[in-house]
Amino acid sequence: MTPMRLRVDRERCIGAGMCALTAPEVFDQDADDGRVLLLHAEPPAAHRAAAQMAVGVCPSGAITLNDPESAGF
Repeated sequence: MTPMRLRVDRERCIGAGMCALTAPEVFDQDADDGRVLLLHAEPPAAHRAAAQMAVGVCPSGAITLNDPESAGF
């Protein structure tokens, strides 16, 4: 199984916190500026669905996903 790979753009992040609420095992918020902190760039299988959902609910589009399995590679 090829791992899912997440990336975050902290400059684009607006600190809404949807990622940390949706996938707290994968994302957190910086205590100083409220922006996204990526805890696991390659989340384990048990947290993949939540990570994918977090990508979709991010209002600023600061989280991107490279998932070769869903892309048909």
